[in-house]
Amino acid sequence: MKPRPPVTSTSDLEKMLNSEGMMSGMMEYWSIANLMTTSINPSVSPANAPELSLVIPVYNGSQTVGPLVEKMNVVFASMDFEIVLVNDGSKDNSESVCTDLVKKFPSTITFVNLSRNFGEHNAVLAGLSYAHGRYAAVLDDDGQNPPEELCPMLAELKRGKFDVVYGHYIDKQHSWFRNAGSWFNDRIATMVLGKPKEIYLSSFKVMTRLVVDQIIKYRGPFPYIDGLIYRTIRNIGQIPVQHRANRSGPSRYTFRKLVGLWLNMFLNFSIAPLRIAVYVGLATSFLSVLALLFILIDKIWITPGVTVGVPTVLGSIVFLSGVQLMLLGLVGEYLGRLYLDQTGTPQYVVRYAITIDSKQQQLIDDKPNTAATRSIAAEQSEA
Repeated sequence: MKPRPPVTSTSDLEKMLNSEGMMSGMMEYWSIANLMTTSINPSVSPANAPELSLVIPVYNGSQTVGPLVEKMNVVFASMDFEIVLVNDGSKDNSESVCTDLVKKFPSTITFVNLSRNFGEHNAVLAGLSYAHGRYAAVLDDDGQNPPEELCPMLAELKRGKFDVVYGHYIDKQHSWFRNAGSWFNDRIATMVLGKPKEIYLSSFKVMTRLVVDQIIKYRGPFPYIDGLIYRTIRNIGQIPVQHRANRSGPSRYTFRKLVGLWLNMFLNFSIAPLRIAVYVGLATSFLSVLALLFILIDKIWITPGVTVGVPTVLGSIVFLSGVQLMLLGLVGEYLGRLYLDQTGTPQYVVRYAITIDSKQQQLIDDKPNTAATRSIAAEQSEA
């Protein structure tokens, strides 16, 4: 996280906001910034940073996030750690559940509430932006990633051979539909990102501070965490881990979300699709030349009395038109994403973030429409 000037009290912040010049400057900055977040927390120095940050994107996880946080506080009780919960526009009461967890575990939890649903990878990036640990782990809110499995993953990371360690599921507990989508996505990642075939890209991973500091610099509206990781480093490992059944019911990944995730990887982190389009065009032209030669030979020497049929011509036109439309749509997708990026489409918008420790409670409220912030700082006695 980039260093931010500390605000020591509410009155200091009010003085800054009451200044007309300062306010206009801040509004201009927020209108340009692609990442529309606000935090007045002083940056944590490496000396007092927690050892591990646990980032959990929450989407309709009111039934599962509580037991998960309880378990993590037991598993990592002997370690200096923090938990960052990011509510990604949940439609249930996940927000109130998370705020209750902050009150119950005031010394370990940060809660970030997004203004709407931006997607899992956007929420993870938001959580990593609030993480201060020397190492950062990402896991799902549905309890499928056992927190105790992070211990061997962290130990493997600390050996210094890798910058990121993925959890490779021994027995995946997803539906066949989700497994098929993951398999397809993994094959495309191998081709587009240059990922080794034996590495499985899962949402369960732990990474070093170096990786976190690099990937949170990304400001585009369509992040793909694994693509950002592979764009940063290549020292990546994995270890086998358990994968539990989803306690909250069927997977929340719909076909539309899987396609969107695939497009984020396929289009945002490689120009391979454009190169494939070139190869498809060349191959189609080559086949067309061969077909014309065959028709010419057939007409002159094999069956000179047979008239070339209209269906053959129509079929060729339809085929080539389909190829042209596909390539045009591909180029249009690239241009559309570039347009959304350049017009300032936010990666995520933080409605408010709450961090409470044994000494101080801070509430930051970010309103993107007015680019105004409101802070409430309350001193809290030692528990």
